[in-house]
Amino acid sequence: MASSTTENPHALHRITDMSRMISLALLALHYYYYCYQAFAVWQLTTPITDRILGQILQTGLFSSFHKTKLAALLFLGISLLGAKGKKDEKLSMSTPLLWVAAGLSSFHGCALALQTALDGPPAAAAYIFWCSASFLVILVGGSRLSRVIHQKISGDIFNADNETFPQQQALLQNQYSVNLKARYRHDGKTRESWINFINPFRGILVVGSPGSGKTYYVIRHIINQHIQKGFSMFIYDFKFDDLTRIAYNTWLNVRENGQVAKAFYYVNFDDLSRSHRCNPLDPDSMTDISDAAESARTILMGLNREWIRRQGDFFVESPINFLTAIIWFLRKYQNGAFCTLPHVVELMQTEHGKLFSVLRTQKEIQVLINPFISAYLHHANQQLEGQIASAQISMARLSSPALYYVLSGNDFSLDINNPSEPKIVCMGNNPGKIMTYGAVVSLYISRLIKAVNQKGRQKSSLVFDEFPTVYLNHIDSLIATARQNKVATTLGIQDLSQLRKDYGRELADVVMNITGNIICGQVTGETAKQLSERFGRINQDRTSLSINRSDTSISRSKQLDAAIPPSRIAALSAGEFVGMCADNPDQPLELKTFHCTLVNDQKKGIDDKEAIQKALPIVRKVSQQVIEANYRQIKEDVEAIIFSEMERMLSDPELAHLIISR
Repeated sequence: MASSTTENPHALHRITDMSRMISLALLALHYYYYCYQAFAVWQLTTPITDRILGQILQTGLFSSFHKTKLAALLFLGISLLGAKGKKDEKLSMSTPLLWVAAGLSSFHGCALALQTALDGPPAAAAYIFWCSASFLVILVGGSRLSRVIHQKISGDIFNADNETFPQQQALLQNQYSVNLKARYRHDGKTRESWINFINPFRGILVVGSPGSGKTYYVIRHIINQHIQKGFSMFIYDFKFDDLTRIAYNTWLNVRENGQVAKAFYYVNFDDLSRSHRCNPLDPDSMTDISDAAESARTILMGLNREWIRRQGDFFVESPINFLTAIIWFLRKYQNGAFCTLPHVVELMQTEHGKLFSVLRTQKEIQVLINPFISAYLHHANQQLEGQIASAQISMARLSSPALYYVLSGNDFSLDINNPSEPKIVCMGNNPGKIMTYGAVVSLYISRLIKAVNQKGRQKSSLVFDEFPTVYLNHIDSLIATARQNKVATTLGIQDLSQLRKDYGRELADVVMNITGNIICGQVTGETAKQLSERFGRINQDRTSLSINRSDTSISRSKQLDAAIPPSRIAALSAGEFVGMCADNPDQPLELKTFHCTLVNDQKKGIDDKEAIQKALPIVRKVSQQVIEANYRQIKEDVEAIIFSEMERMLSDPELAHLIISR
């Protein structure tokens, strides 16, 4: 076997050489026969060649002028079939074919030289030169054809076509689903598709850097479709009133439907005429001291985001206990008549001796305030200031007439999914006042979730745009447990690193991994890597080209590789999204992963950005005098509470011992 493999190339080489020599010999015979007179003049004839020519003439080879020329071309073609030149990646088929075509045309037309007015020998010389040059041009062009790499590697430089995969093209709907129209490319064709979030109760995580289209292509569709399907809703509108206006106009268009929410409320702290009032510490919703503790933790964590990583620390838990005691005292005092956050803020600023004396009248909170009283009595001023001052300073940032006005009213309750009165509530923020407004909104959200996450309620949807700007304790348990209570949670974030900065690595990773539905625009870094691993792998074609002096080898294989690599996620255009959908047992999704461009369907009644929408109506005319009067009234209420309680203790011998003095 070894000897045959080494002899075969040599045998092929001898065959090609012999074919080329035959081709040249036939061409020489053609010249000798048809230009015999010129050869005779040039004295290039001999008796031997004449006898040989006579023998060949009997075969009929010269029966036609073009017969020998065609035979010469045939043997030349045979010789070129075995030609192997050094491969050239830059050489294309067009140039060698042009040479061959030009040579063939010239080889056929060179007979015109014999029909010119020239005498025999000059005409023969011109013909021989013309025909030989044409023959050489054909030979050169044919040799170059062997240098062309015929098996081209794909021109898909960025591997875009190879990373496409089939996606869900059917529209799957139910009474809870969110369906986004899209298009994608696969096998070189653009196809229509649908992103079907058929189970939003497993959570929807919307990720994307600023400008990637989270709100315009995804969040507003979730709001529109859930309102149309009769969900009660809470919407955190970071850039009030962008989402609120969309929700309000959608609600106006469908409110005649009996299944739609009956009322629409919105809260913001800048334009008080276009804001409802709501007390997040409504005494009716606080049935246990644990509610006060949860509220205290939420408000202080919202005001001091760095405390999130220090939970359990003495100087973090002490202010929380202190604030819990104040909230629960106001909840119990006169059955919660003054249980509002503004009253809490003002009560905290009371002189220590009077405040501790008043708080001691409530036995349930004595265990919370005893450490503070002990530090006060033992003149441990530094310890006491460390325990209390941080809470007082933080809460003092909320001492604003506008905040007091909104937080002390009671236009609506936070049980948005109450079957008897389902409602839509929008909560606004201001990017310029995140640290202050964010803490208040966090308290609203915390209290609302407790009211919503109960059995026997109507289906509800919670939408948090720019979720890291608020603090929501136990967001992971909300996504995990609220599913059975028909609560759909949508979180909008810009990047995993942003969530880790505000919530800590552990909770951020839990939120990222526990969410069943995810849709992601352009992101980079670790977020892109983590999502790429989540989307899985697909079979992709791989081609390897090897060029040596005598041959070219191309090997092809299939290999499992990332369906959507991190580099692809980092290069997504605005409106282009990747992600994965969760399904139901009764509605299985075979194709869960998607990489597509979303299409805003105007026929569905979705307002375009430039479309005219109705502005939010004015709730009530609010003057600055009313706001200032409410602010002074709250301060007077707190002073009256301290004064009346101190008077009551002084006049009652059984309570006199509770008064603290040092």
